[in-house]
Amino acid sequence: MANTEEGKVVTADVTSGEMLYEAILEEGVPSYIPTFQCLLGQQIVKLEFPVGTSFYGTGEVTGQLERTGKRVFTWNSAAGDYRPETTSLYQSHPWVLSVLPNGEALGVLADTTRRCEIDLMTECRMQFTAPASFPVITFGPFPSPTDVLISLSHAIGTIFMPPKWSLGYHQCHWSYMSDKRVKEIATTFREKGIPCDVIWMDIDYMDGFRCFTFDKERFSYPKSLVEDLHHNGFKAVWMLDPGIKHEEGYFVYDSGSKNDVWIQKADGTPFVGEVWPGPCVFPDFTQSKVCSWWANLVKDFISNGVDGLWNDMNEPTLFKVVTKTMPENNIHRGDDEIGGCQTHGHYHNVYGQLMARSTFEGMKLADKKKRPFVLTRAAFIGSQRYAATWTGDNFSNWEHIHMSISMVLQLGPSGQPFSGPDIGGFDGNRTPKLFGRWMGLGAMFPFCRGHSEAKSLDHEPWSFGEECEEVCRLALKRRYRLIPHLYTLFYLAHTKGTPVATPAFFADPKDPSLRTLENCFLLGPLLVSASTTPNQDSYMQLLLPKGLWLSFDFDDLHPVLVARHLSLPFDTVYIHELLI
Repeated sequence: MANTEEGKVVTADVTSGEMLYEAILEEGVPSYIPTFQCLLGQQIVKLEFPVGTSFYGTGEVTGQLERTGKRVFTWNSAAGDYRPETTSLYQSHPWVLSVLPNGEALGVLADTTRRCEIDLMTECRMQFTAPASFPVITFGPFPSPTDVLISLSHAIGTIFMPPKWSLGYHQCHWSYMSDKRVKEIATTFREKGIPCDVIWMDIDYMDGFRCFTFDKERFSYPKSLVEDLHHNGFKAVWMLDPGIKHEEGYFVYDSGSKNDVWIQKADGTPFVGEVWPGPCVFPDFTQSKVCSWWANLVKDFISNGVDGLWNDMNEPTLFKVVTKTMPENNIHRGDDEIGGCQTHGHYHNVYGQLMARSTFEGMKLADKKKRPFVLTRAAFIGSQRYAATWTGDNFSNWEHIHMSISMVLQLGPSGQPFSGPDIGGFDGNRTPKLFGRWMGLGAMFPFCRGHSEAKSLDHEPWSFGEECEEVCRLALKRRYRLIPHLYTLFYLAHTKGTPVATPAFFADPKDPSLRTLENCFLLGPLLVSASTTPNQDSYMQLLLPKGLWLSFDFDDLHPVLVARHLSLPFDTVYIHELLI
């Protein structure tokens, strides 16, 4: 619909037809009105578009950048073995960005938290299927995709303004098993002159995987550790999972039971499921009293010197069950304003977001003068208000380095600008060539963190020989030269709703040849191009947006990190950077 945002709500007494529409933020008549059908308790919504329309978005998804021919199911899942054909990952974004043949763009949001099928299998047609009934909100058409995302931000909010340190390089591993090892890692970064701002503590810092505790032998003085890290210019981020050990005498369990905060089974008793600590109960974040309870735990935990928090396993994920999550008939006693008392099937997709929000609020309680930093694995559209994210447990292979670009570029145009992959790959062992190439690329993503699983070999930047170490050093120094630029982009994203990382076609939406490019992306006016195949040499044919492209560098040329170009269109300065 032209320059407006409309909500269309299905009436209860019909089974098919054109959906009703109502202007939400601006007046106007929609250009594209969905049709609907109600069948077997499901509402099916369809929109048809002109030939030559391209589809993007759908949130955290694998596979190709342009989404025609793909099908996605919004059901937050522990998808640790994901591949290009995987249809459900850790997050749910029932949203599609359509770029029309003339370069105008339109966004469509299915406003449902339930399991939803997004079907883009048929060219120029999108279809949403979910339990009836749910409204569909359209944004546009607008002159450009960026205008659509600005309009979307009016409905779902803009990203929190991140602390500047969170734009630096983050080093993580599952797990650095003692405070001594953490200090060794920090010291080595400084001795080798490799930029790094943050070191992460995975789940093994806890006492028996009990949240809000520290292992009494390996992390006996967390405040002392953090003071040491701060002295050397590092911040510390610590993990918190939703599963609380079912154990009397454990202060979090006792406090939660006293305050009646746990998700319940259908019979009204607390649900118990197995995760890392063994039998666990789970906070019901759909209740404001539970959010306050959690936020106060976070507030007290921050007093140990915690700089940031990492919410993991919050799909929520369970062990020893086929579904990898809790039963859909579990009961959430939600507040009326967010939907009231409903089954887990209703709230499953927003559980991670509600946990991230509570964690974010707890950090604000601890120190109102500091900007919170939260990273969440599970999320729903709108989660950027509270947390950054990453693309989960990826693999150390060339397929996943290539796919990491399109995954970040789907999250950005779905409203989440602060994302990135585990650099080098989480699962498996990487080669020096793969790791160096991935660091060169990953250093340009909005979120920049190296992370790997417990069984993998060491993967710090110096772990692959001197040549790879030098590549990583140069790549990260390059990022740090650009942090003022990144910081400005995040400020604009926070204040205006503009994206941070976008596909190359955002520079010229009318050019259809740019719409399927997967080896380059824009950071505002900075165009980054990357080689993501093992046999690609130092020369790579590029399809660039229109304009003059001039070579430039930071005196950091390297066979792996080669030519950069500056473009001078009529009204914008574009920088092109080639990373191979």
